Amino acid sequence: MKSLQTQEIELGTGGKTGLRTQFAALCYRIKDDKVQFCIVTSRRSKRWIVPKGWPMNGETPMDAAATEAYEEAGVRGKIYPRPIGVFSYYKVRSEDELPCMAVVYPLKVKKVLKRWPEDKERERKWVSRKKAAAMVDDDELKAIILNFEPSTV
Repeated sequence: MKSLQTQEIELGTGGKTGLRTQFAALCYRIKDDKVQFCIVTSRRSKRWIVPKGWPMNGETPMDAAATEAYEEAGVRGKIYPRPIGVFSYYKVRSEDELPCMAVVYPLKVKKVLKRWPEDKERERKWVSRKKAAAMVDDDELKAIILNFEPSTV
């Protein structure tokens, strides 16, 4: 298992209630006996990320992660109910940065769509484990990708 680098979160004046939670999908498939990951660009900065978003009324956290995978990456599949990790980051909104924690759920992709809700706003790539880890900025997310074993979900 790779060592995990964690990031300190600065809550500023917001206190404990200032931390936001999002739900993310680690979208993967097995091709030629190798695991591949689907990563997408963020809308504004065009950094490589996994699909993630805010809690949704009437949806479980894992269902919200699956919805984000569809909307942001155009993939559908089997979402697993047990999170495989958490990563922290700052979401930049206009002039402020919101401290966020993203709970990550694995999603085994069964269908890759040609068109999806955010296909004009994002780029989607299928890449190897090593390449996915190299392309994402967040060290905690890198560790989740590097340590993920499909056989354990």
